[in-house]
Amino acid sequence: MSTEPVAAETPGTPEFRAVRVIVIGLMLGLMLSSLDFVIIAASMRTIADQLHGQTLQAWATTAYMVTSTIATPLFGKLSDLYGRKKLYMLAIGIFLAGSLLCGLAGSMYQLAAFRAVQGIGGGGLTALAFAIMGDVLTPELRARYQIWFSAVSAVSGVLGPPIGGLFAGADSLLGIDGWRWAFLINLPIGLIALLVVQARFRMPGKRRAHRIDYGGALWLVVCLGPWLVVSEQGRHWGWGSLPTLSLLVVGLVGLVLFLVTERRMADAAVIPLRLFRNRMFAVINGANVIVGIGVFGSLIFLPLYLQLVKGQGPGEAGAMLILQTAGVLTTSRGLSKVINRSGRYRAFLLLGMGVVAGTLFVFATLDEHSSLWLAGALIYLLGAGVGICFPVTLLALQNTSAKEDMGVSSAAFSFFRGIGGAAGTALFLSMMFSLAGSRIEAAVGRAGRDAGFRAALADPAVVADPANRPILDTVRGQGGINLDDTSFLLGADPRLAAPVVRGIGDAMSTVFLAGGCVMLIGFLLALLLPGRARQSATKEAEVPKAQPAAS
Repeated sequence: MSTEPVAAETPGTPEFRAVRVIVIGLMLGLMLSSLDFVIIAASMRTIADQLHGQTLQAWATTAYMVTSTIATPLFGKLSDLYGRKKLYMLAIGIFLAGSLLCGLAGSMYQLAAFRAVQGIGGGGLTALAFAIMGDVLTPELRARYQIWFSAVSAVSGVLGPPIGGLFAGADSLLGIDGWRWAFLINLPIGLIALLVVQARFRMPGKRRAHRIDYGGALWLVVCLGPWLVVSEQGRHWGWGSLPTLSLLVVGLVGLVLFLVTERRMADAAVIPLRLFRNRMFAVINGANVIVGIGVFGSLIFLPLYLQLVKGQGPGEAGAMLILQTAGVLTTSRGLSKVINRSGRYRAFLLLGMGVVAGTLFVFATLDEHSSLWLAGALIYLLGAGVGICFPVTLLALQNTSAKEDMGVSSAAFSFFRGIGGAAGTALFLSMMFSLAGSRIEAAVGRAGRDAGFRAALADPAVVADPANRPILDTVRGQGGINLDDTSFLLGADPRLAAPVVRGIGDAMSTVFLAGGCVMLIGFLLALLLPGRARQSATKEAEVPKAQPAAS
């Protein structure tokens, strides 16, 4: 292929065939990362139970998010030095190695470490897919093929939850634990992608020299790592204990050194600090962090609510999560054109955040007796709000940035959303499991006045059943319930399990309430945006030039 982007497609030409092959290869790579995320979300309850680490699942989720977030800008710049094809194949290889290791994990800590490896590959897949698109496609073709990539996300969102539920609900497949296939399913898809890329990719040869901000990436890990550990372990150590305070100080030092490094690296930084002088950039990315905290921190609880509180199996919960994808598609489809025509980023962002906040507040009122129809409607609405928030923040960044800052502005969108998502997931999971123990004890205490609960305690068959032992020990004051493995709820007497489920539901309600409050903070922050924003001067100047080429 030429080193220039393809200007037009003529069926049958070498350029036509080459572009189609490249797009198919990119779609396979993006399917790896997008399908993996939704499959794991649907099956995480079973995975955590099998590895006896339900209260540690934040490690596995945030490890992926943090490494993916940091790897995204680094892969983009490294590919400028060493070529897109080599780095894209490396990203696929790292992702597959991480997937295989995750499928072999024997503990939650091992899974977290292997998910971190997987996240490095996932960050590379995301960064390089859009970089390669920019290399080989003109803006007109980019917009046309964007529909194909949207279809990948849609298919992943529809198929991922049921597939995750299928794997989680199976004891074994081909002699391997069913839940392990949630990771191993990536291997055949990834191998096909590798073969396509190796055999058929013909990438432009133009490269650009860059300084790589390795120091900034290192200090960012030093900043985020200790803080995420504190968010997970602070409830065990004590929030004022020496280990907690020490790690907070280490994280603060990492933040200061990160900012110093970014200032010194200037435009070569992971995130150039000069961009924050732009009010739109600063406010949108602040809102992006808030959206990441509220949305990702809350979405992780949807399958947990359906399985732990409503008692659904993994397959049933996975099927209901399709409603979330339907909500995203309903609002995001065609929204870009409306936003671009109006330029009213503030209004749409306020609408999206308002929908998410309101939905989370209503979720906070649900319990084990709430209608599944109501839960399904709320899951759909939550997806609809997300389908507004993410596109509007990305478009606001891209359409108000100078041409030379387009790449870093797009990277900043993924960067700050990922940081917010990692923080929200860690904080909200820590909050839930910090509250769950006391809420369960309180619910069990109140259940003593319930005739059905007392009858179960007096039934010799119930008392003799090993599945009821964790609850009976709690009633007798012989220890609290260990939530690292919640599978005992599947076989426990429903009368005894009811207060445990109620306590877990109460803890989740508090988390949903906190998520709604976080989104309200983002709502207030969005008010700082101008009512109607104009495109950057660079973009406006380009519009007349683009018209003849499009005709």
